[in-house]
Amino acid sequence: MRVAIRRATLMVVLAVMIAGFTVPSSAVAQPGNRGPQSGDAALEKAPLPVDEFEKKALEVLAEINANEKYLNVPENDGRMLRIMVQSMGVKHAVELGTSTGISGIWIGLGLKDHGGKLTTYEIDPGRVATARKNFEAAGLSDVITVVEGDAHQEVTKLSGTIDFIFLDADKEGYIDYLNKLMPLLRPGGVVVAHNINPRMAHPPFMKAITEDPNLETVVRGGMSISLKKK
Repeated sequence: MRVAIRRATLMVVLAVMIAGFTVPSSAVAQPGNRGPQSGDAALEKAPLPVDEFEKKALEVLAEINANEKYLNVPENDGRMLRIMVQSMGVKHAVELGTSTGISGIWIGLGLKDHGGKLTTYEIDPGRVATARKNFEAAGLSDVITVVEGDAHQEVTKLSGTIDFIFLDADKEGYIDYLNKLMPLLRPGGVVVAHNINPRMAHPPFMKAITEDPNLETVVRGGMSISLKKK
């Protein structure tokens, strides 16, 4: 168990380093676009596919960014999520706020090679339908399960161990999701929350992740990263 926790700690350090290169979402011209970038993020280059499967997934991501109106995570944040779940060897990831699937595709790319699965929740039926279509186009429908409905209720049906949680839904609801999912999160598991900045961060959630001695939390690039110690 201690080895697993140390491994997760190293992965969080890696993620923090990557997050330091991430441009805040407010500096991105359009959701998912690479430009304009500033600071350290300008040192990055576009993602390069390692094989035909990944090439297709990246093409789907580009198409979503070009044609869909709904907000999604910027590319930099999606790449960080992929690196975290893949390097941690995550078996079960949970996402709150599917939107049309950009973050889910990035997470799915990090899960696929080692048999991991993502359960993602979305309340809007139209976005659910679009996300499912996008996951199928990216070849990840066998990795990702989309649950339609109010996630505050639906997550109570989860059982088993969770390794990784990504919060990107209603900001006032983050604290409720945290309270309901923390008992299932394994020691060494990680909670990442999006849109954590002085304007959008919800005080009860920030209090919970920064004052719980069992959570080691940093905030970088508009995202909080919390490690469950034990």
